[in-house]
Amino acid sequence: MLHYVYILQSQINFSFYKGATQDLAKRMTEHNLGQSPFTKKFKPWNLVWFTLKNSKTEAAQLEIKLKNLSVQRTIAFIKKYPPPNSNFQVMPWVQR
Repeated sequence: MLHYVYILQSQINFSFYKGATQDLAKRMTEHNLGQSPFTKKFKPWNLVWFTLKNSKTEAAQLEIKLKNLSVQRTIAFIKKYPPPNSNFQVMPWVQR
């Protein structure tokens, strides 16, 4: 079964959130309705990157790698590996 690995960016403080799910549309709705304790403080969120993996194991492995990236490396990753046929853009990073 296919799993999405994704990166969100907050419209409030421009921070990133990385996750994995089987249903990306549903998960995006949950994040933006404040139903996730880790993302509700900085909603709304924009989807800035995603990919599909063939198994939950593969998705979890990539998610862990992404979660270990710094902000600068996350931005570089998104630019280096953009989703195909996408108009996704990373908003400027703002230090608080």
